[in-house]
Amino acid sequence: MRKNYRQVPEWWFICILLFNITAIMFICRYYNDQLQLPWWGVVLACVVALSFTLPIGIIRATTNQAPALNVITEYIIGYIYPGYPIANILFKTYGNGSMKLGISFLQDFKLGHYMKIPPRSMFVAQILGTTISALVHLTTAWWLMSTIPNICDRELLPASSPWTCPSDHVFYDASVIWGLIGPHRIFGELGHYSAINWFFLAGAIAPFLVWLAHKAFPNKHWIRLITMPVILASVAEMPPATPVNYASWVLVGFLSGFVAYRYYRGWWSRHNYALSGGLDAGLAFMGVLLYLCLGMENVNLNWWGSEVDGCPLASCPTAQGVTAQGCPLY
Repeated sequence: MRKNYRQVPEWWFICILLFNITAIMFICRYYNDQLQLPWWGVVLACVVALSFTLPIGIIRATTNQAPALNVITEYIIGYIYPGYPIANILFKTYGNGSMKLGISFLQDFKLGHYMKIPPRSMFVAQILGTTISALVHLTTAWWLMSTIPNICDRELLPASSPWTCPSDHVFYDASVIWGLIGPHRIFGELGHYSAINWFFLAGAIAPFLVWLAHKAFPNKHWIRLITMPVILASVAEMPPATPVNYASWVLVGFLSGFVAYRYYRGWWSRHNYALSGGLDAGLAFMGVLLYLCLGMENVNLNWWGSEVDGCPLASCPTAQGVTAQGCPLY
């Protein structure tokens, strides 16, 4: 590729980076009353994105898992700059979104490299596609908000209206929790969940424990196959499901992989990606089939697996002095 095509100069990337950072700082400064994010918040968000792009890019390239920074960015700016929900949204967008889109940019370049597409052509196509999509998104959002009355307001919209903006409500809820209320009142000394902060340290130490175990038992080859970022990133998929669903997913994936690797190692080395794709395709197929056969007919299956509640105290009040049946008194 290097012999046949001219590479993309680094100064092209640097110019785009500096232009965007300058534009963002100018906008946040000029519209500070509306956007709330000071200039140092923009710089800090850029530092966070640049710092995590390489390690998370390596994790993505080797495991196909990419941990997100949305909670970390909300946590950081929520502690440093509490009480400003719009600033929290912007910091998360610049810190987490920039890192994710940067890795997507690299994925496109990697695909273009495999497809023997000239790097400069890939670069121009990516820049034009990004610019066009951004303008289309902005124009569409502007048009929708100016033409549809009461958009996103579920109390004023008709029951059959599709303009409820579910994703925007997720952003809004996060801005209130992490920006307006702030993590200091939830995970700090003013909250009840400060012990959760220790899991940041546990997550940082976990990969070193696997490395030490591999050094201590070099003959146990299965130890080096343990990838803590994959295990920890998979937990992000747990909240939408009940614990029994998550446990069954881990059990099926682990047993199928272990049996194939242990007893059919030659087959595993050739068809592990086919097995992974088959499991994913089977899940997607069953999801569509269950929706068509049961969901559209309003048929609900109530059994032990769907009724398991892993946190029976989740609905209990946490304010001091409030009593409720079956709940502890603080």
